[in-house]
Amino acid sequence: NKKSNPRITDDLISRMQAFGYTVETMQFMLLPIVRELRDPLGSMGNDAALACLSDKPRLIFDYFKQLFAQVTNPAIDSIREEVIMSLECLIGPEGNLLSRLPENAHRLRVKNPIISDVELESLQKIDSHGWKTKTIDITYQKGDGDKKNMLSALDRICQESEQAIEQGFSFVVLSDKKMGPKRIAISSLLACSSVHHHLIKKEKRTRIGIIVETGEAREVHHHCLLIGYGADAINPYLAFESLWQARQDGLLDQISFDEMVQAYKKGVAKGILKVMAKMGISTLQSYKGAQIFEAVGLADEIIEKCFPGTASRVQGVNFDILVNEMERRHELGFPKTNLNNVKVLPNPGDFHWRQGGDSHMWDPETISDLQEAARKNNEDSYWKFANYANKQTTKESTLRGLLRLKYSKNPLDLNEVESEKEIVKRFATGAMSLGSISTEAHESLAIAMNKLGGKSNTGEGGEDPIRFKTLESGISKRSAIKQVASGRFGVTMWYLTNSDELQIKIAQGAKPGEGGELPGRKVDDYIAKIRYSTPGVGLISPPPHHDIYSIEDIAQLIHDLKNANREARISVKLVSEIGVGTIAAGVVKAKTDHLVIAGHDGGTGASPLTSIKHAGLPWELGIAETHQTLVMNNLRSRVVLQTDGQIKTGRDVAIATLLGAEEYGFATAPLITLGCIMMRKCHLNTCPVGIATQDKELRKKFEGDPEHVINYLFMVAKELRMIMAKLGFRTVNEMIGRVDCLEVDQAIDHWKREGLDFSSILHPAEIIFEGTEVFHTQDQDHGLDKALDHELIKQSKKAIEKAEKVHIELPVKNTNRVVGTILSNEVSKVWEDKGLPEDTINIKLNGSAGQSLASWLAKGITITLEGDANDYVGKGLSGGKLIVYPPKESSFKPEENILIGNVALYGATGGEAYFRGVAAERFCVRNSGAKVVIEGIGDHGCEYMTGGRAVILGPVGRNFGAGMSGGIAYVYDPEDNLEQLCNLDTFELEKLEVKEDIDELKLLIENHSTHTDSAVAKKILKDWKRELNLFKKVMPTDYKRVLQEELRKEKKAG
Repeated sequence: NKKSNPRITDDLISRMQAFGYTVETMQFMLLPIVRELRDPLGSMGNDAALACLSDKPRLIFDYFKQLFAQVTNPAIDSIREEVIMSLECLIGPEGNLLSRLPENAHRLRVKNPIISDVELESLQKIDSHGWKTKTIDITYQKGDGDKKNMLSALDRICQESEQAIEQGFSFVVLSDKKMGPKRIAISSLLACSSVHHHLIKKEKRTRIGIIVETGEAREVHHHCLLIGYGADAINPYLAFESLWQARQDGLLDQISFDEMVQAYKKGVAKGILKVMAKMGISTLQSYKGAQIFEAVGLADEIIEKCFPGTASRVQGVNFDILVNEMERRHELGFPKTNLNNVKVLPNPGDFHWRQGGDSHMWDPETISDLQEAARKNNEDSYWKFANYANKQTTKESTLRGLLRLKYSKNPLDLNEVESEKEIVKRFATGAMSLGSISTEAHESLAIAMNKLGGKSNTGEGGEDPIRFKTLESGISKRSAIKQVASGRFGVTMWYLTNSDELQIKIAQGAKPGEGGELPGRKVDDYIAKIRYSTPGVGLISPPPHHDIYSIEDIAQLIHDLKNANREARISVKLVSEIGVGTIAAGVVKAKTDHLVIAGHDGGTGASPLTSIKHAGLPWELGIAETHQTLVMNNLRSRVVLQTDGQIKTGRDVAIATLLGAEEYGFATAPLITLGCIMMRKCHLNTCPVGIATQDKELRKKFEGDPEHVINYLFMVAKELRMIMAKLGFRTVNEMIGRVDCLEVDQAIDHWKREGLDFSSILHPAEIIFEGTEVFHTQDQDHGLDKALDHELIKQSKKAIEKAEKVHIELPVKNTNRVVGTILSNEVSKVWEDKGLPEDTINIKLNGSAGQSLASWLAKGITITLEGDANDYVGKGLSGGKLIVYPPKESSFKPEENILIGNVALYGATGGEAYFRGVAAERFCVRNSGAKVVIEGIGDHGCEYMTGGRAVILGPVGRNFGAGMSGGIAYVYDPEDNLEQLCNLDTFELEKLEVKEDIDELKLLIENHSTHTDSAVAKKILKDWKRELNLFKKVMPTDYKRVLQEELRKEKKAG
């Protein structure tokens, strides 16, 4: 049922204007979806005004922020684990749940919730199975701007939908096609959600399908909201028309209309899957009507009528303002006067700053003043920058801009206030990975923070070990905070040993619920070496940490990292959303030493624009909720609380402190002092000032200096001190959580801001238990004194000090967790990354080992376990050797029984492991250097593997090798069914023909036989020639390309 190309009408631009389309909608959202078949990327975070503060009329979609999973359940990888994701839904009337009639199965199967014009037409004309469809107009007569007209139209739509059920209709189409000069369209989201909730209230929702025919919805976020508030299918007809016009104008390849619609549907489908996956939801059926959003700046009258059950903590915009916005937008397309108005789309500069456009916190004025201040240490320029930011850009864009400081009647003399030298120790730079930014920029931040006694953060891309040693000149390029993210790039024992703080990144402000992303063009040889990955291959970290699926799991990882470095404090980074306080309380009970609550507006090197703009909440809400919850549960004193997200002046720091923070993260501002000019090209590797690029020529343009960062942060501290003096606080500690020093700025007169309610932010933390402290005063007890490693260290003294061989034998039980990790830390302190000679420390354990056996095991240590082990065996293996086999006297067949738990060798970077038996799921996830032999594995084996070797001498589960881009796996496949179980997106299956491969495989199997006495290995070696043909080589395509390039280079050179 192909359709002829649509006829573009003369009023296309008018209709686009009336529905809020802008130049940026086309440039950044719609055209890239069709070109790239994915949710388009952006960078540098969101510094534009919140919708409830914006001067421009904003779509109601912009008032909602997506929620996401953190800690209490895992997000899903919708790309590499597509096998469990589905957009397919059955829509239309449901039968009686309790009766077993064949008619109950009569539902319409929709594969993609976005439907084309042709599909909509066939639905409207449907007459099989006794189905028929009613179209309901969701526009109303243009009047005098009174909200009554809109509200009565909304009631009419709800009534008509209810009547449609009584009249025997199976589907209703809510359509705004009749919008024109005299008729205004009600927002499709208002209409859809109101109908959905009206029918739920009347207990009739399951008797009808709701389809939305709208010119308004076009972006992934819009579609997600419509589905989340009850839509069964969406026809974004205006998106199709505008894209077709763009193709006519030569902005798209000359594809047919149907191909273009298919491309749009495919791109949006990927985006919707990603948004669902952030919350850990795998089917659209579960996401539909689930309302996984929080509103920012909508008043209760709107929430109660249209979005019951949605959180909206700061209240704000009511129906009057909403109608005003709809009518202002309509006026753009169909003005009362001047009918020959300009037929071009507006460009309010929502993504990129424009003169006269929407307010951005970073505009040319703030950038030039800050650079002038930092480069010349010029205080006048700093005050110009700070006053402009505090009184204008921050005020127009953020919640804290609407707060006022209540100064004390008895201000202090500045000399009585804590010194700047002390204050700057509370500052940290944000987690920007080496890879997303250049070596020069990354090192400048580290040098600056080390000089002033603050902390710089490696980000999730590892760090060059050369930087761990202080230079002769006394300059240190070592980052104090080492991040441990879900990709575990470069996380070795030596890396963990060289840190003052180990930060578990659960989420990131610009893309919570998703993994970090580094486009392939930024992964050069150096970056690939540090990350133990393949050059030229883009890296998207897993959205969840595969060793954190619950709050108990994060307690385990915190414990693991504390064992790896007892001197370092352990930090967990969360992102602000409703309920973050409860999660934070759980994480503090899980023994974290430090907690970061990041705001939604933080910067990023590469993230989907949908996430940058629409996921996460302002840090003001998050830090206030967290502080209040922790104080109420008497947990606040156990943890250091930090916040970050577009913090740029002393006033920002003061407000963060009064809301409960005691440390502060800066990221965008330090980059600007180093020369960043907000081109927002970080994801393209074309940064013109050499900061966010790996391009050697562009990096020569880097002119930043650590001194610039130091100058800036001292000025921020000075501004903070001046505020403290006026408030009457001598120290930062006295000021933490003192919300009584804040009030709402009543002087602000603005058509949108009047209804905002800050009572949830300004609510003083309640002290329930006696002796509750409101800032960090006591250290967590990590229970390290119970570790078995203390005995191992005692018995290995000669080996650690003089590299003499030792043999140790001990019993082990499942309460002995993280065995071998403190020992590895001690070995690393003495022998650094080289470790000890092989088999120096030989440990024989008997029994059932607890979780995280041999985590980050250092080179020179061999652990042999006779028994079995729990989850996370060999996590981060760093050169050590691990051998596990069942008790010799056991009678079962090892190759048919589970020997080790889930997620073994997660993020291993080197070493060897031999397991006589079967592993559970996610074996060798993110292996980037270990050589491993096992006799069978569960689902998702070798996922995201980037290095090392995996030999599997038995069956594998499904989705094998998803996202594998390096290293090689050899799989024994006598049943010849490996191909059906593989995710073949990134690799090919080959026969073993190359002599080096065959020798390598044979050696590993021989080692396995020697170490574990494996019957399977013996059987294969006995008839080697025949058995060899039953092996398949799993060879990543990109890895093969890199090896071939290296060969070519060698031939050229040699």
